[in-house]
Amino acid sequence: MALNCGIVGLPNVGKSTIFSALSSAPAEAANYPFCTINPNVGIVDVPDGRLTTLSALFKPVKTIPAAVEFVDIAGLVKGASKGEGLGNQFLSHIREVGVIAQVVRCFDDPDIVHVSNKVDPESDMETINVELALADLDTLAKRRERADRAARVQGKAEQKSAETVLAALDKIGPLLESGKPARQAELSDDERAAVYDCHFISAKPQLYVCNVDEGGGSNAYIDMVKKRAAAEGSEAVIICGKFEAELADINDPAEKLAFLEELGLKESGLGALVHAAYRLLGLRTFFTAGADECRAWTVHAGDTAPKAAGVIHTDFEKGFIKAEVYSYEDIIKYGTEAKIKEAGKYRIEGKEYIVHDGDVMFFKFNI
Repeated sequence: MALNCGIVGLPNVGKSTIFSALSSAPAEAANYPFCTINPNVGIVDVPDGRLTTLSALFKPVKTIPAAVEFVDIAGLVKGASKGEGLGNQFLSHIREVGVIAQVVRCFDDPDIVHVSNKVDPESDMETINVELALADLDTLAKRRERADRAARVQGKAEQKSAETVLAALDKIGPLLESGKPARQAELSDDERAAVYDCHFISAKPQLYVCNVDEGGGSNAYIDMVKKRAAAEGSEAVIICGKFEAELADINDPAEKLAFLEELGLKESGLGALVHAAYRLLGLRTFFTAGADECRAWTVHAGDTAPKAAGVIHTDFEKGFIKAEVYSYEDIIKYGTEAKIKEAGKYRIEGKEYIVHDGDVMFFKFNI
């Protein structure tokens, strides 16, 4: 289950530069709006020091990290929901991602054109969020028309279903009309399921990326973004595209770590962004470890052991018998699986076990 993250923002705020730095995939970047027409896609390894440590302990033939897919979507402008700046085409790309990372320019540079001729993070964020809400209003109107028709002419079961849809739309509509996202609507589980087919863009989790220059950008600009993110129950991460590009050129993990420590950083911008997205989506990581392979896998918070087994292979979930489990902290503390067993920390878990972040698991199954 790869994390799928769409990078959006106004034209010329540095989306493509950040995309290229994060994914090491070349994306067209230039000092003019709409240089990115078709979305660029890059698959990136999820930075996780725990997997590096497990690999050092087990010395496997292969080490396979979890993956994240970044999609660089062309810049949106005011009026995008009505087709301005090829907006309809770009908005369709956003519907296909799992989480939105909105890039906000947080630095001054007279040599880099801003689409509004001024750097104003609050205005930039508002423009993007309003356009996403307006695009969703069009979707809502079409869905309401179908639900109204079903409520009038269909059978009782269909009418009841249509009434659930209409109740959900009645909660979402006023939010969108005021430029607020659909994700703020307080929906019941039934209502949320009833309008799932709408694929509202503004219902997707969204975090903010403060794009700064080598000087660290403007604290005032960054504070604006963080304040907005906090008000939405989201997060803001700070990334310098040029720094990330330099870091991406370093292949040796130890050298990368030394480079980060030299700058007083605990993790790269890529790591900060991915981990913020994991928190926002409620994702967890478990590991499989052995002489053949050490690998990181992604599950949702609350997933059971059979669900985790199914991430590896659907047959593992169907034929699940049990899971042998210990924590990453235990392998660090005791050093070997044998010593973990001696300490009574090696557990046998059944179908009801809820997977924890950092679990190291071995599955028994029958097919």
